Amino acid sequence: MKQNMKVALVHDSLVEYGGAERVLWALCQVFPQAPIYTAFYCPQNLGQAAAWLQQKDIRSTYLAKIPGHCRYRSPLRLLAPHAFSRLDLRDFELIISSVNSYHAKAVRPAPGAVHLCYCHTPARSLYGYDTSSDWRSHQLTHFFGSLINHYLRLVDFNTAQQPTMMIANSKVTAARIKKFYRRESVIVYPPVVLPPVKNPPSKRSYYLYVNRLTYAKHPEIAVQACLDLALPLKVVGQGAMLPHLQKIAAASSQIEFLGDVSDTKLATLYAGAKALLYPVIDEDLGLVPLEAMSLGTPVIAHYSGGPKETIVAGKSGLFFKQLSSAGLKQALERFGNMSFNPNVVQQQVSKYTLKNFRQEILALVKRARSQV
Repeated sequence: MKQNMKVALVHDSLVEYGGAERVLWALCQVFPQAPIYTAFYCPQNLGQAAAWLQQKDIRSTYLAKIPGHCRYRSPLRLLAPHAFSRLDLRDFELIISSVNSYHAKAVRPAPGAVHLCYCHTPARSLYGYDTSSDWRSHQLTHFFGSLINHYLRLVDFNTAQQPTMMIANSKVTAARIKKFYRRESVIVYPPVVLPPVKNPPSKRSYYLYVNRLTYAKHPEIAVQACLDLALPLKVVGQGAMLPHLQKIAAASSQIEFLGDVSDTKLATLYAGAKALLYPVIDEDLGLVPLEAMSLGTPVIAHYSGGPKETIVAGKSGLFFKQLSSAGLKQALERFGNMSFNPNVVQQQVSKYTLKNFRQEILALVKRARSQV
């Protein structure tokens, strides 16, 4: 790759710390001098990610000037394609957009520049997948949301034709890119990077749920299943569903809500868990199951999406098909009669390294530049 190439990273929005932001961190390791362009930046919502982002050159779109932008992220997505298209990126030879739901791929590079789009998934809200809220169940939001989504699907398709190359994080996402954008893509798996556990627990004594506490992640299924079976469960994460979950679990002393935790604490929690519970439907990849397996913890996941690609049934976890507490309870009962070797579980994620990610991204940069 050309030395001293001017590189810009473009990320949908910095309003929460999830899998997409972990990939952004990895891209920052590959291109440490690159500024980060984003719709808007809300450090108060980013937890531990705020520390490393504070060291970066972050440049927001005009959406950051709108009062309440951190709170009203969803309605503002109507303006996001225009906002990203207005960014001045004329000085950059390479642009890598990190895209999920906020149209960062709408940027307009200079003539001759390379634009790689790392797509975490085509926007779930536009293509019928579960989202953070159950907006379809309310008549008013369903009506206006459907109108807005129809317009944004057209825009989304057009902007998806602009990047030099599309990169997918999984086979599932690659298939969605092919279906919705009519484009081929190259799969580059994200890295799993957690700090080592210095004093791992001597016994795995609880089940673990790690994710945002929102509708699309179905934490209520994990809580209800463990409540019904009187199993100990630790819940990591924040979200709008927390009060409802706490109400469900009020009668149990075995269900503990930990909120957001540091990566050091998270790694220790993974290492002490019997299994990670992952009742998410149609996940694009799912970094959380990969993190759990990297600590030798098997995963009990819904049989759909990315986990079908990353979990080997009987070796690193097992699946359930009915997305309900009853379906998860049946899986938990099966799990109780099985045994998993932590070393074998870890081997299933050996390719998800920062070294591999760096090599594959740089190889694609070289390939894309040769085609321009």
